[in-house]
Amino acid sequence: MSDWALILGSSSGFGAATARELAKGGMNIFGIHLDRKAAMKSVNELVDELKSYGVQVEFRNMSATDTDKRGDVIDELASIGDVRVKVLLHSLAFGALKPVIDDEDVLQQKQIEMTLNVMASSIIYWAQDLFSNNLISKGSHIFGMTSSGGHRQWKSYGAVSAAKAALESYCRQLAFELSEHGISVNALQAGVTDTPALRKIPGNEQMINHAESTNPGKRLTLPTDIAKVIAMIGKSDSTWMTGNTIRVDGGEDLTG
Repeated sequence: MSDWALILGSSSGFGAATARELAKGGMNIFGIHLDRKAAMKSVNELVDELKSYGVQVEFRNMSATDTDKRGDVIDELASIGDVRVKVLLHSLAFGALKPVIDDEDVLQQKQIEMTLNVMASSIIYWAQDLFSNNLISKGSHIFGMTSSGGHRQWKSYGAVSAAKAALESYCRQLAFELSEHGISVNALQAGVTDTPALRKIPGNEQMINHAESTNPGKRLTLPTDIAKVIAMIGKSDSTWMTGNTIRVDGGEDLTG
């Protein structure tokens, strides 16, 4: 049996760091990302780096919410033969960043639905298809990336905050239903991390400054902090730790 990591949001931030960490440990990588042509040079460099660790690497530039393309990825994984998706990482950071109430530009219904679909509901659809095709099995681990934004509010963050809360709920439900099959599901709550996704949030510099000054660890969270935790749990066949939202933030959430 060959073990693979399927990483949704693989080209930067948590996804790229996790791909590196798992590839270094000998796990094959299947990455899903959505990037424009200008970003493809760095994506290709990442793919080359991952291959240098002696593992199989497949990257697809596509929307993780495209039903047909998701089916193509499932078929491709199944065609490899005797595959177990040891790690599924849901790290999709694409949502509408607008206030709920404002005098001018506010969140619209389609934007809210899109944000929830990409950043939350899509974990269900991927898990369903992987399970029904016997690609996740005993010893597999599913991780959903969340943040303190799931229980705290920030201007223009309403739709993303709702998506984070929904993702945590979906992780608990998946954990409940997959536990009997020996599959663990946990949400990982990262601390404030300087990633491309963070830089898109209005007021991000204030968030960064606050985290730097209050985090007991005296620094921001790094993508590698998350990657090391995923690798530690993901390489294990023990799945008894499941249904949790695990803080990986240096104690940041303790201080607010």
